Amino acid sequence: MSPLRLPGPPYRVKDPHQLIAESGADLEGHGLKRTMGLFQLVCFGVGAVVGTGIFVGLSDSVAEAGPAVVLSFVLAAITCIFTAFSFAELGSAIPVSGSSYSFAYATLGERVAFLVGWCLLLEYGVSVSAVAVGWSQYVNELLDSLFGRQLPAALSSGPGDGGVINLPAVIVVMMAATLLVRGIRESAGATAAMAVLKITVLVMFCAIAFTAFEHGNLTPFAAHGAGGVTAGASLAFFSYIGFDAITTAGEEVKNPRRNIPVAIMICIGLVTLLYCAVALAAIGALGPDAVSDKPAALSLIVDRVTGSTVGGGIIAFGAIVAIASVVLAVMYGQTRILMSMSRDGLVPRVFERVSPRTSTPVANTWIVATVFAVPAAFSSLDVVVNLTTIGTLATMVAVNIAVIVLRRRNPEVRGAFRIPLHPVGPLLGVGFCVYLMYGTGWTTWAQFAVFLAAGAVLYACYGRSRSRLAGRTGT
Repeated sequence: MSPLRLPGPPYRVKDPHQLIAESGADLEGHGLKRTMGLFQLVCFGVGAVVGTGIFVGLSDSVAEAGPAVVLSFVLAAITCIFTAFSFAELGSAIPVSGSSYSFAYATLGERVAFLVGWCLLLEYGVSVSAVAVGWSQYVNELLDSLFGRQLPAALSSGPGDGGVINLPAVIVVMMAATLLVRGIRESAGATAAMAVLKITVLVMFCAIAFTAFEHGNLTPFAAHGAGGVTAGASLAFFSYIGFDAITTAGEEVKNPRRNIPVAIMICIGLVTLLYCAVALAAIGALGPDAVSDKPAALSLIVDRVTGSTVGGGIIAFGAIVAIASVVLAVMYGQTRILMSMSRDGLVPRVFERVSPRTSTPVANTWIVATVFAVPAAFSSLDVVVNLTTIGTLATMVAVNIAVIVLRRRNPEVRGAFRIPLHPVGPLLGVGFCVYLMYGTGWTTWAQFAVFLAAGAVLYACYGRSRSRLAGRTGT
């Protein structure tokens, strides 16, 4: 009888020095060019974050928390801040395009890294579809303000919302893909311009809404109690998704070891202040009932406060620009994640090919655009928000653990930023993430379990045997 053959090592870990060397992170990226400075990177982060979550999702958070939604935004921000510290340290120490996936590969092993990459398909990919659906809603709001007419429901909503196909959602995805394949310089410039415009529009909204502010609209402040605040925070967290996309630009940023952590901190701070001000202004102006469950609440509020559709039309235009910039930035992040996974052999090689003419992954970008235009065309925003949130929180748990493991296993790998109060900060990040995951509800947990199981099967059937690291190590 032949002896029992023991399995290989429980997990394959990719040396962080190898990750950096393969990507050319300290030189030029893997066929990519370093063209983004700090200002562009901050705008890229704001572009990835501020969009559907505040322009559309605010109404859902208010429905759960009431006026206490301000606390929900703060709770979601605290969760992001602790995790942002971990992203900042890892992004500074390992400035490559893979973001959470690469950080997990260098610390927690290939299996976990693949599942993190699988979850990032939710965060970056599926959220593109959700954001595009929100974009379509504001297109109709703008058309109504300008011409008193809207697109037919059959062409502006999916079957779940009483339509046939959401054509505007498909259009915005394809427009973003067209800009992305032209080059990162053009994409970064457009994102910066759109980020400045949408911040201006939200500041203008606050200025208008605060003129009608009444303290009585904030009482009772927490009518649904702590549970409502937590549920609202789980929904509000969707508004923060995307700040980690800053780390996906690691190979196209000038001085990434410094600029990545600085950009993350500026982005989180700016966005948190903006969200709390918008939520307070919106509820203070008309009360929670006028905001709750309204798909284009900000335009509605401005219309009522000013007694004219002009202001609401301007807000709608700002929302269209804001949400388009999220589609652009998030699609960028998704393509760079797939590029990193392709380098490692875990997904097909077509995703790592970079065009010598544009220095962008052209085929990768068009595949991503085509795949995610389908749910954008036929799905509802509510269907994917909770699933996207729990998938994102799961990757953040992995990142917080990864920074602890990297400190222990590779203390020599360090960048310009180090987390204060380590390891307390990352552990608090894990705790807050798990707390918000709990708030998504058991139905979402069940869906997420099925999604993870599908990812594990995909890794076992494809990624494990085709891993380039396995070919080098013989495991």
